[in-house]
Amino acid sequence: MSQTPSGKGRKDASQPDSEQPLIAHLIELRDRVLRALIGILIAFVPLAFFAQELYSFAAAPLMALLPEGASMIATDVASPFFAPFKLAALAALVVALPWVLYQIWAFVAPGLYLQEQRLVLPLLASSTLLFYAGMLFAYFVVFPVVFGFFISVAPEGVAVMTDISRYLNFALGMFLAFGIAFEMPIAIVLMVWSGFTTPDQLAAKRPYVLVGLFVLGAFLTPPDIVSQTMLAVPAYALFELGILAARWFVPGSAEVDAQRRSDES
Repeated sequence: MSQTPSGKGRKDASQPDSEQPLIAHLIELRDRVLRALIGILIAFVPLAFFAQELYSFAAAPLMALLPEGASMIATDVASPFFAPFKLAALAALVVALPWVLYQIWAFVAPGLYLQEQRLVLPLLASSTLLFYAGMLFAYFVVFPVVFGFFISVAPEGVAVMTDISRYLNFALGMFLAFGIAFEMPIAIVLMVWSGFTTPDQLAAKRPYVLVGLFVLGAFLTPPDIVSQTMLAVPAYALFELGILAARWFVPGSAEVDAQRRSDES
């Protein structure tokens, strides 16, 4: 009777199949990243055709406040071409954000319990909406006030003519700052859900949070009290909303706070 040579033609059954799950996870991660990139590319293609109009829309809050006859300038030769396309690429990422977040959720969902899956999907959806809300708040509320303040304090005889690339960097920084600030309720729910803190403990730190938000606003926004306040005040309101959401959505958080109060009394 012929025998299969040892170590050839088949795998030793006594060896654990430890590498296969890792390889499968890496393949799954690669596929999810590729799908996310394809979604961003699909969003970018139509936006690229309207890159100039998109930039004009982004610059409208400043252009509406400039003196009659004033305009923006381009100090770099390639800025008129690259600045609008840069904005179109970042706008594509924002448009495709729900699809990107869905790919993240689809990758981590198999490793979550059913109760965690029910919580993660609403968190991803609400985080997307809050990020969009932060950007809209910056564009429609903050930009007119901040730009009006900057133009009003310009010395007499100084013509305000902003470079298009510098304006784009400023606008993107403000969009990012307010988009992240509006994620405050999601961050609070996640901290309470992970057991890092409780709603009552967060509520006890209200004065420190308010001061910290003003300090954070000084770093994330231009060095003026107007934009700093317009970031800190909505973020604090969202902090209070996050405490309410944590008490409502995170199971057991109210019982933990009640037990802690009884232990302290």
